[in-house]
Amino acid sequence: MRRTLGILLLPLLAACTDGGGGAPKLAPAGEVRCHHYNAKRQPFFGDLHVHTKYSLDANTQGTIIDPHEAYRFAQGEEVGIQPYTAEGVPLRHAQLARPLDFTAVTDHAELFGETEICTNPELDGYDSPECRFYRAAPAQAFIFFNLMGPGLFGLPTADGGEAIPRLPFCGLGGERCIEASKTPWRDIQRAADAFYDRSAECRFTTFVGYEWTGAPESNNLHRNVIFESEIVPEIPASYYETPEPELLWQALDEHCRGDEGCNVLTIPHNSNLSGGLMFARQHPDDKAMDAEYAQARQQNEPLAEIYQHKGQSECLGTGGAGAADEQCGFELLPYRNFAGSQVHPAFSGPPLEQDFLRSALKEGLRLEQALGVNPFKYGLIGSSDTHLGTPGLVNESGYPGHGGAGGSARNEVPPGLSDRIENSPGGLAVLWAEQNTRPSLFAAMRRREAYATSGTRPVVRFFAGWDLPQGLCASHDFAGEGYRRGVPMGSDLPASRAAGARPRFAVSALRDPSADGESAEPLQRIQIVKGWIVDGDKREKVYEVAGDPNNGASVDLSTCETSGRGFASLCTVWEDPDFDAAQPAFYYARVLENPSCRWATRQCLAAKVDCSDADSVPKEFAGCCDANYPKTVQERAWTSPIWYRPQ
Repeated sequence: MRRTLGILLLPLLAACTDGGGGAPKLAPAGEVRCHHYNAKRQPFFGDLHVHTKYSLDANTQGTIIDPHEAYRFAQGEEVGIQPYTAEGVPLRHAQLARPLDFTAVTDHAELFGETEICTNPELDGYDSPECRFYRAAPAQAFIFFNLMGPGLFGLPTADGGEAIPRLPFCGLGGERCIEASKTPWRDIQRAADAFYDRSAECRFTTFVGYEWTGAPESNNLHRNVIFESEIVPEIPASYYETPEPELLWQALDEHCRGDEGCNVLTIPHNSNLSGGLMFARQHPDDKAMDAEYAQARQQNEPLAEIYQHKGQSECLGTGGAGAADEQCGFELLPYRNFAGSQVHPAFSGPPLEQDFLRSALKEGLRLEQALGVNPFKYGLIGSSDTHLGTPGLVNESGYPGHGGAGGSARNEVPPGLSDRIENSPGGLAVLWAEQNTRPSLFAAMRRREAYATSGTRPVVRFFAGWDLPQGLCASHDFAGEGYRRGVPMGSDLPASRAAGARPRFAVSALRDPSADGESAEPLQRIQIVKGWIVDGDKREKVYEVAGDPNNGASVDLSTCETSGRGFASLCTVWEDPDFDAAQPAFYYARVLENPSCRWATRQCLAAKVDCSDADSVPKEFAGCCDANYPKTVQERAWTSPIWYRPQ
């Protein structure tokens, strides 16, 4: 297993073999037993949001990497990326310093067929006016195909959840494009099958997946759809046929049955650009949310993406308890939907607090009191959303951009910054599992024993219980005690029967040791974020629980050299001083590293940009001098929450 961290982690990271929290004793029946199998779960690092040439937005920006090459890249092979010469020679190359453990290619299903027809001269429709336009003006075709197709840029969805019409060259009922969509979908499956290591080495795991891509009036409702096994529907349910999340779940339930070996989950992402829709409190037809809908949402969506290429979706910072959280300013986009990035921020408006996960988690507590079910019960992951076919390429050093809604490099190497100044390299998903196989990792996703990082690879564990020992951090079996005496991240903490009892939270973190060509700083501190409900009102508070926020860490912006104290590891057992047994609450840990140079700052220094002389700054490097964006970044990890539920 090609990972820097794994079974060689410190004993405090080991889980027990017979404890609670769902810790299994044996591998599930029919699953390969890996050489590294450990019932004391391990962290596996991956990327569940990857686009290749089969996504229209990647294809029109010059991406020719297919899913097979994307999986090679994830395992450490070098690949060439756009732009390419007329002879097909790449002008740039990329390679991971450390391979990933798992990856899912998640190309946009909505325009599979259209992209295939317009790029394959053997198919009927290749010479249609639409496809000639596609090939002659790909940048404009990107807007046109989305605008006239699945409502991605300004058009509302079809009334009553009806299927959305396709472009004329797709034929009657869109049959030509529907049939053509089978070609990329089959190749995605072939690639996932070819690169899934089924041997006892279990070096790399793939998942068959795709992205359901709906953005009515440019408000993002996107979901990544991840299947547990190779048993998947013949055609992926797209936004064309299922223009509401509930319709997507219904289609998946109809065409992907667990008793036939097909299991699936959906992961909402990029909620920061959803314009108030991702966590709406009612159905699209304005009908009030009911328990049935809330249950369907919780069942289908155990995870949400808190961080990716297009910023963080944790929090906006206004808070529910009055005090602002300064860390909410981290990688915060200034607009609320895709119109802000593709047209102008003025066409969007500022971001909305209700689109961020912390707000949704609090609203979920409130709705649970009314409905008996929490529709927004999300574990947290990160991923890249790369449109270059380069999963896990998320380090601040050497960042080439990600395409998609970011900067394009179709025709030339960007003469200035490699991406829009507001974008970032994205993050990673981390799953605590017994071994690196589909069933084991998928089970971790289902039970929400997962966390997100902003791109580095710290190892984080988080437990809650009523009688966790105060000296647990000194134990040789930190996680074992955590499982035996409590529950891990992603779980419910049941109420205590002891009067006056207060829950304890144990959190540990190891710094990312990094690798050559990567940047990773020591740990600075650990915070615990709490959200709760008081008489129907939503509250939140951030607690400093370990480390030192005033450790003197600094960055020399003239060289990107870092200084100041930091920690190789942090661990604490914390008791909530404000606990009220009658108030439902959630808690998640946020682990902060010392600051370092942001990707753009590194590129500005390399280009010797002098912001003190405005006339000397080329327009391609104007972002270097934009005071609205920070010069440094404080990498971090977010654990999935633990929910306290009163008796």
